Amino acid sequence: MEEIPIIQKTYDLIKWYVPILNRLPKNHKFSLGDRMVSGLYDFLEQLIKARFEKDKLNRLENLNSQLAILRYQTRLLLDFQQMDLRRFEYVSKLINEIGAELGGWIKQQQEKPHETLRKPVLTNR
Repeated sequence: MEEIPIIQKTYDLIKWYVPILNRLPKNHKFSLGDRMVSGLYDFLEQLIKARFEKDKLNRLENLNSQLAILRYQTRLLLDFQQMDLRRFEYVSKLINEIGAELGGWIKQQQEKPHETLRKPVLTNR
């Protein structure tokens, strides 16, 4: 089965980001860090579920808000001086790429014609 690019990008983000979050000092690791790690894993799970759903739009729109939360949490790491600017710029680029993919997927689902139930055609034969 071919991998959807947004799922692979999210997987790569998790692989890169989780080790950094796990090394945060205690005062940030057990509050912000753990929330971010859980959020990242949940985000990946929800993407995978959306891939197999017939009606994806609601789930994808919810993922959009989760991604916005991740952006703010990442900014907090920078503001709390728990991440240097170079890493912040890199992770922001990854998150923005995921956001662009998600936005495209949402737009595709919004433009998709809603399937209507077809009534069987009865013929007099």
